[in-house]
Amino acid sequence: MKIVVIGSVAAGTSVAAKARRNDETVEIVVYEENQDISYSVCGMPYYLGGEVESIEELIPRNPKWFKDRFEIDIHTNHHVTAIHPLVKEIEIYDKNAEKGFRETYDKLVLATGSYSLTPPPFNLNTYENVFHVKSMDNTKAIDQYMHNQEIKKVAIVGSGFIGLEMAEQFTQKGLEVSIVELADQIFPKIDADMSYHLKEKLKENNVQLHLADKVESITGDRKAEQLHTNKGKDIAVDLVILAIGVRPNVFLAKDADIALGDTGAIKVNEHMQTSEEDVYAVGDVAESFNLITKQPSYIPLGSTANKMGRIAGDHLTGGSLSFKGILGTGIFRLFDLTVGFTGLSYREAQQSGFDPVVIHNIKLAHATYVGGKNLLIKAVADRETGRVLGAQIIGPEGVDKRIDVLATAITFGAKAEDLFHLDLAYAPPFSTTKDPVLYTGMVLENARTGQPVLTPEALVELQENQKVVQVVDVRSKSAYAKNHVKEAVHIPMPDLRKRAAELDKDKLTVVYCNKGVTSNTAQNLLLNIGFKQVYVLSGGNTNYQYYIKSKEN
Repeated sequence: MKIVVIGSVAAGTSVAAKARRNDETVEIVVYEENQDISYSVCGMPYYLGGEVESIEELIPRNPKWFKDRFEIDIHTNHHVTAIHPLVKEIEIYDKNAEKGFRETYDKLVLATGSYSLTPPPFNLNTYENVFHVKSMDNTKAIDQYMHNQEIKKVAIVGSGFIGLEMAEQFTQKGLEVSIVELADQIFPKIDADMSYHLKEKLKENNVQLHLADKVESITGDRKAEQLHTNKGKDIAVDLVILAIGVRPNVFLAKDADIALGDTGAIKVNEHMQTSEEDVYAVGDVAESFNLITKQPSYIPLGSTANKMGRIAGDHLTGGSLSFKGILGTGIFRLFDLTVGFTGLSYREAQQSGFDPVVIHNIKLAHATYVGGKNLLIKAVADRETGRVLGAQIIGPEGVDKRIDVLATAITFGAKAEDLFHLDLAYAPPFSTTKDPVLYTGMVLENARTGQPVLTPEALVELQENQKVVQVVDVRSKSAYAKNHVKEAVHIPMPDLRKRAAELDKDKLTVVYCNKGVTSNTAQNLLLNIGFKQVYVLSGGNTNYQYYIKSKEN
């Protein structure tokens, strides 16, 4: 049997390696359009920023390594121009020899990846200082350009993973960085109240932000010299990075009448087979599905690409591995913050038909007496079943392990109450006696079973609509004097029992402290003495002040 793979970055090489591990007799041939293979796209910003010293560190494997280790033939600089499933042939153009030829196959794998979007009015052929960050060729071109030119001002269009990582790296190199983002928030994947912290971190590092804006025109002939935005801003530039996202590279599949899915990527089954059973698709070109909703999904990530590649390579050689879906788990660093997310956001949960309960949990990553700092966790669960649906975490440390624990729990269908029972590792340098994940489970379960929470956004909306709300601040006098929720009355927690009669038991009551623990005690007290509706302000005054500031900026 001959397996032909088109593409050799993450998914393609994973297919080839797994197929060889399973079967020593199959012939495996890989065609790659570019010079480099099996490289780290995710590492490119760190090389361009100088954090990775050698570009070779991003290219750990070459064709000779695959030939020596796995007896796999990888042909670089070979562009596949057409596929013919009926006769099981592909057409290839050899860039080195400058000639075309045909190749036969028994099984074909499309690992053609994705391509970067170029928004108008940009044209990479017109402006020599406008780049994507998608391939090693892109990275080498940017690196060479920066060495040959005096670069002081950089504009980044888009604020996804690559956009923010490039902003961080170029800022740390001492460059003046501006971000232009079409959405009204940074990193639109996460919720607006969480995105606020990213905006503040960028501003703290003197990154200029142009949100809810887009580039309308460009001054400059050979070089882009100034960007002019829809809101009338003029941004001087020496270098422009386009990072508004990618689309699946499905052109070969479309021309061969291979079915595409709802997302525009190639539709595949659990073994990564397309509508042509002898043609597989993996990585950024393939459609995935959400593990929770079971609906088609397109979230191109290197981790998913490697997983898909292994599954296809296994099935091609008689194995039974199948794809189980994804949560879209992601993580990135922004200066001294880490941002992690998994599963559904509150909005996505609503759109998927759930009745979600949402909470904010501000907890120490580990004990204060060994330097612990706060994490901000936003989590969502289904009100009816308690199933955990998603989480977003921001903080200076400890984000990675918490988001991975939550991703694991969600994968196996954990309920909110299950999180509390996790037996997680504890020592003061690493956690607290009740880990933030355990607290998240406790608060979620309480919120859906009789001890509800109210988000700052919901409270402000009630007040703006002149609903009767009784807000009680149970913090100290000095804390209340520093700042407090609008219209809040001050009754410190030690005085609440004897002063509860000052409050109206029949009014909707919202209690809060700094972060949420003391207010939960206050909530229990008031409910136990007959108050009808008592909510805890989600994330306490700390989270409320974040929200108010986010609306002011």
